[in-house]
Amino acid sequence: MRLLSPGSLLLVTVFAVLLFGGKRLPDAARALGRSLRILKSEGKALRREFDSGREAAVPAPAAPAARPAAEPDRVVKAAPGASRTDRAA
Repeated sequence: MRLLSPGSLLLVTVFAVLLFGGKRLPDAARALGRSLRILKSEGKALRREFDSGREAAVPAPAAPAARPAAEPDRVVKAAPGASRTDRAA
């Protein structure tokens, strides 16, 4: 399936010449070519970076979570002269 027939291609060319002028048309085409070249090289660099990142990112085995240390039993000392029933357990 063709995107542009010869007639529509001619119409686009005439429109571009009228829009940009004969002198500026080569400069516009050159700038478009540079932009496409930069876009292509940046896309390749991004793809390379993504692929190298996927290879380097090997999932490490997960370390078991550290269990909190058990709190020592609290010793409650009674005030001097208190009886045994006054002490907290």
